[in-house]
Amino acid sequence: MKYANEISKRKSFAIIAHPDAGKTTLTEKFLLFGGAIQTAGAVKSNKIKKHTTSDFMEIERQRGISVATSVMTFEYRDILINLLDTPGHKDFAEDTYRTLTAVDSVVLVIDCVKGVEEQTERLMEVCRMRDTPVIIFVNKMDRDGKYPFDLLDELEEKLSIRVRPLSWPINMGSDFKGVYNLYDKSLVAFQPNKKATDEDVVPLEDLSSSYIDEHFNAKDAAQLRGDVELIEGVYDKFNNEEYLQGKLAPVFFGSAVNNFGVKDLLDTFVDIAPIPRNRTASTREIDVYEDKFSGFIFKIHANLDPRHRDRIAFLRVCSGKFERNKFYHHVRLDKDVRFSNPYSFLAREKNIVDDAYPGDVVGLFDTGNFKIGDTLTEGENFYMTGIPSFSPELFKELVNKDPMKTKQLEKGIRQLTDEGVAQLFTQHGGNRKIIGCVGDLQFEVIQYRLLQEYGAACQFNSLSFFKACWITGPKDKVEEFIRFKSSNVVEDKDGHLVYLAQSEWYLNTERTNNPDITFSFTSEIHK
Repeated sequence: MKYANEISKRKSFAIIAHPDAGKTTLTEKFLLFGGAIQTAGAVKSNKIKKHTTSDFMEIERQRGISVATSVMTFEYRDILINLLDTPGHKDFAEDTYRTLTAVDSVVLVIDCVKGVEEQTERLMEVCRMRDTPVIIFVNKMDRDGKYPFDLLDELEEKLSIRVRPLSWPINMGSDFKGVYNLYDKSLVAFQPNKKATDEDVVPLEDLSSSYIDEHFNAKDAAQLRGDVELIEGVYDKFNNEEYLQGKLAPVFFGSAVNNFGVKDLLDTFVDIAPIPRNRTASTREIDVYEDKFSGFIFKIHANLDPRHRDRIAFLRVCSGKFERNKFYHHVRLDKDVRFSNPYSFLAREKNIVDDAYPGDVVGLFDTGNFKIGDTLTEGENFYMTGIPSFSPELFKELVNKDPMKTKQLEKGIRQLTDEGVAQLFTQHGGNRKIIGCVGDLQFEVIQYRLLQEYGAACQFNSLSFFKACWITGPKDKVEEFIRFKSSNVVEDKDGHLVYLAQSEWYLNTERTNNPDITFSFTSEIHK
């Protein structure tokens, strides 16, 4: 228990949402309140010259979207917060799913105009699988959107979770007047073109206060009192235990771009969000208060700084204390490694850390030792479970356009696929390279990054495969299967055999003809 004090000061969470709901803008405001940055950048704007902190890759700045999870650490009210901003586009969902294995709670951002969208539902399913506690932030209240009570019903119905509003808007759109905080009974009045600051928060004893009548017209005052009475009557009281078990989601309203309702969200988050929890490993449960160190790699990013060819592996500390220059046991390679320059992050800017505690995310320089899902310990052999690798849906063959740059292309594609952006399959017994992705946008990102970061020009030729299946079974049966189907059998980068089926019919036929062989769509990263 000697690290209990440090553990109680740490919270880690990811921001998830459908594209364009306002995740990256909300991230900027959090960093601003935490004093990590002095001026907030805009995701895409012609007037504002400063870009957002978390979209640091060149391609993200040009398109105004996030394509990779970025990691940021900041302090707020003496609590050290690790914040992960994730991409919303479904083409990068795998990066987001893996990030969710490394955090203790989630903030889900919803656009009040569009409501719950398809990608929001898919992300929420992953949170349900792990019972991750969720706080919902309804963004863009300064635009005319859906009526708040209808939004709450939609959230309950589509995300299958009970909700409880902890702040409430006074009107919305052009008529937006402010936000009343139900958790600590205070009110912030909204003034257009002016950002909210601490001085604007007015504590109220109850809603009969004369302040409301002085500052709002009779209709708005009556509406607010009626709404709050209805909320207190219809919804259960906020129960912290149920939130921590992932059964109840508190809801906040606001507008991230105007700093509105963001502070309520951050303050309440610091009060109620869970501290780092225990983890399940292959041999036993890892207790967060253990003295011995353990942690796992959930993401690898190549070329964080374009001037240096570097690769950084992101490590989530699960128990014990991580120290600089100390030897740790790398379970998969069965060797000891040490790190002289571990980093903490603000997107691209890095600072060297001497020690880290459970809940922290640390960047380690990687010379090709790590893969996603690797575990580091102080000598014990186990690995963390539940880090998935999905079956891709689109397949293209990689063709080299410039034979002089073969070496750069080989190196580039291996590093980019190690990041988990896409999966690389090599023809069994041959040299054809096939890239498998979840979405089309990923191929563009790979092509762009190969050219920009490695100087290798390539093109992709589409292949008409339906799904990739990992095959396992008795050795003689598998060898016989490969002999007959050699053109369809490839190896993934760990050397596991994969069968690429042309269609569902082919797959079902092969399953019937080869009862001894197992065909599986996902491969848990540790076999």
